Amino acid sequence: MNRILFFLTLVTAAVVGGVSAAPTPSAGSGAIVVDYPTQGSLFPPDIIAPLFQWRDASTAAKVWRIEVQFGDQAPHIDLWSAGDKMQVGELDTTLVGFVPPTLTPEQSDAHTWRPDEKLWETIKSHSVRQAATVIISGYSSQDSREPVSMGQVQIQTSTDPVGAPILYRDVPLLPATKEQIERGVIKPLPDSVLPDIKWELRYTSLPKSKVVMQSLPTCANCHSVSRDGKTLGIDVDGPQNDKGLYALVPVHKVTTIGPDYVVRWSAFSDPDKTAQKRFGFMSQISPDGNYVITSIDVPGAKGRRIADRLYNGSFTFYGFGQVFYPTRGVLAWYSRESRTLKPLPGADDPEYVHTSAFWSPDGKYLVFSRTKARDPFAPGQPPAKYANDPNETQMQYDLYRIPFNDGKGGKAERLIGASENGMSNNFPKVSPDGKWIVFVRNKNGLLMRPDSQLYIVPAEGGVERRLNCNLKVMNSWHSFSPNGRWLVFSSKTPSYYTHMYLTHIDENGNDSPAILVENATAANRAVNIPEFMNVPPGGLERIDAPATDFYKLFDFAVAFSEKKKFDDAVPAWRKALSLDPDDPRAHDNLGVALAETGKIDEAIAEYRRSLELSPGSSHTQNNLGSALAEKGMLDEAFEHFAKAVELNPDNASAQVNMGNFLALRKGPLSDALEHLRKGVELDSESPSGQNDLGIALARAGSLEEAVNHLQKAVALAPDSADYRYNFGRVLAAKGNFVDALPQFEQASKLSRTPQPHVLQMLAAMYSENGRYPEAVATTRRALELANQEQDHALAASLQTNLERYEAQAQGTIQKP
Repeated sequence: MNRILFFLTLVTAAVVGGVSAAPTPSAGSGAIVVDYPTQGSLFPPDIIAPLFQWRDASTAAKVWRIEVQFGDQAPHIDLWSAGDKMQVGELDTTLVGFVPPTLTPEQSDAHTWRPDEKLWETIKSHSVRQAATVIISGYSSQDSREPVSMGQVQIQTSTDPVGAPILYRDVPLLPATKEQIERGVIKPLPDSVLPDIKWELRYTSLPKSKVVMQSLPTCANCHSVSRDGKTLGIDVDGPQNDKGLYALVPVHKVTTIGPDYVVRWSAFSDPDKTAQKRFGFMSQISPDGNYVITSIDVPGAKGRRIADRLYNGSFTFYGFGQVFYPTRGVLAWYSRESRTLKPLPGADDPEYVHTSAFWSPDGKYLVFSRTKARDPFAPGQPPAKYANDPNETQMQYDLYRIPFNDGKGGKAERLIGASENGMSNNFPKVSPDGKWIVFVRNKNGLLMRPDSQLYIVPAEGGVERRLNCNLKVMNSWHSFSPNGRWLVFSSKTPSYYTHMYLTHIDENGNDSPAILVENATAANRAVNIPEFMNVPPGGLERIDAPATDFYKLFDFAVAFSEKKKFDDAVPAWRKALSLDPDDPRAHDNLGVALAETGKIDEAIAEYRRSLELSPGSSHTQNNLGSALAEKGMLDEAFEHFAKAVELNPDNASAQVNMGNFLALRKGPLSDALEHLRKGVELDSESPSGQNDLGIALARAGSLEEAVNHLQKAVALAPDSADYRYNFGRVLAAKGNFVDALPQFEQASKLSRTPQPHVLQMLAAMYSENGRYPEAVATTRRALELANQEQDHALAASLQTNLERYEAQAQGTIQKP
């Protein structure tokens, strides 16, 4: 707390007197710079007292006189302040791995004073029609007659209240970890940190925010609220970072995100491809709460993954740890009444990327970002190492307007003043009176970039103006108050731990300097996604999310599967499905666990159910094909392998399975090799892919190339008896008996039970290397096993070999 020394000793209240002249500094006195609030700041009437901050150039100043003069001739205020030094705020000490926040050089030099509640109310009440002048004078002591420094700032209070709370996320900021740095993965935080995210509601008239939701096992983000405040739309990431879920929830005092309110965008991957899975961020609910506008893949696109249509980069610098923006996609709208998702005509041209659409207040039109579509990564493109690195894929968006027209769309028209300026224009919010659009402009990409600045332009287009409230680093993610007079936005000024600010916007689109919403987070946490919410006091006390209980069980089952504890995984998947029987991935994963425990028929049933729910899953098509092939149902298996490759040509496992199937058909190996090579190219670290390609190459007579791939398979999976056996066979075919021998020795040791065909090859290598007694002993063992298995053909071959090896051992014949 700031220590206040009042102008009159032993008096516990500020002195209020008549209007008097400000003190005059002595000759050679220093200047005081008031850093906050800045000159001309306009405060809402419903906000707590600010922390005044100033820097004093005079080293002689030890105490400061605060005088507040009013233009309405009200009695002025005089008091003394000790000018406490600024401190780093309270930390969340439960977090691990955060970068300790520090003060800026200006903050380190700053002195502070905060009016008490009664004094602040006095200042606000007398600064509505005319500004109040706050004069800060430095003195060497309270007994000094003349100040040694002086500075002042004028502030005013608006007649327009904020009038509504702000819903935002309170998030940790941490340097990116290895699990986050992967193309196509949108993961600003590690999974272990997700429960530390808090959802908070802030009334600016109160000193602190209220936590309304926390401890979720998944990431909920990118929320929007209907204009009447009765419906909340929010992205709810599913298990394992699934970006394909969205919740539309009625707002009550206790709001519940239940399974019935969750929309699964993947459910709209229809066979005719009229609606594919969406990008997974920045969906927006319509003002009346009846529709959602979002981004989906280009209709008819084949094998599109998020990595094919979204640029992303992760950086070790915590302030800007991840960037992502779309490079392909079209707009689509969802109807709550019909529960359908359809592309919006006029914003569905595959030659362009259409993204980040926002509604007009009457819901009649949308404003969105558009630019030429491209691949998110060029071949050989080096990874970006920091935000705005030139190695980022360059995307400069223009803003467009398009009529909604009850989902019929129309002609998209470029917004003059927010397009064709060599910059990226994005995140357009239309003012509640429909007159203005406030948008973000930055060099590249969209939204929360280091150089993002807020601009305002007439809603019909025209001359844009940079807002006065912009701060030094990142100004973005803004929202209009329901009355249209206040804009909340986030900025990484003065700290990379994002803060939340307000600015007043009048009927002519003029804005005021930024006003800090204090105490929004701990000093080592950040404000994220501030959105005004039109609810009365007490209208939202808590948000429960029972829908996420399923995600907990899902991840619990995943843990068993990843540890290959499939006997435990099966009941865990069944328990998860008891909460959400229509989740396609859970059915698919249960199928995998059943297949691994030998229950192939049950696995096939689960795969089929998964495909009923999500027919566009290349992964599940491939799994079903594998299970059918194991049952000997080869023709149907081939159909599913082919479908898996069609849906996603980058499915490495499906490419390998397709290649193996073609190779088994005894036809030309060229088609089989094409698929096998593609599979290995996509996943060079797959031992099975390397092995299968090596076998096919050997059959095609390319022994040298086959050796390279089989050697890689063994290196990747050294404990595989099959891979060592295959590697040994090709080495032997090349006449390299010395290197082939240890491969067969290891294959024999690694086999769960002795295999006569492995022992046959091992004996042959002993013979080729002159180790005849071992060849004899090994062949006798193999012959015994072949007889036990009643493999008469193998037994006859082994008997012939045995006679030759015995003769070699006795020295009666020479090695051939």
